Amino acid sequence: MEGFTIVTASDGVEALRRLEHRAFDLIVLDLGLPRLSGLDVRRETAAHAHTRHIPILVVTGQADVDPADFAGVLRKPVDAEALVAAVDEGLRKRRRR
Repeated sequence: MEGFTIVTASDGVEALRRLEHRAFDLIVLDLGLPRLSGLDVRRETAAHAHTRHIPILVVTGQADVDPADFAGVLRKPVDAEALVAAVDEGLRKRRRR
């Protein structure tokens, strides 16, 4: 409803596969993904030239996440309004680069 095109992945392995085949402006990443953690997905995206530039907005219930490591951090539970605002901000920051 906000005009975003959204692509979902059910786990970290699927997320990396999707990143291989399509360009993205922003990644909203849950750190608690099955099969491959969100931190592992982040490490993999940072290791590849075609994905390292994509800002990552992390969603987590963990208290020990360093916000400097991501474009933004949303603490669970996340409401729709906060998610949309964080995505808008992440996309604006990317455009300013």
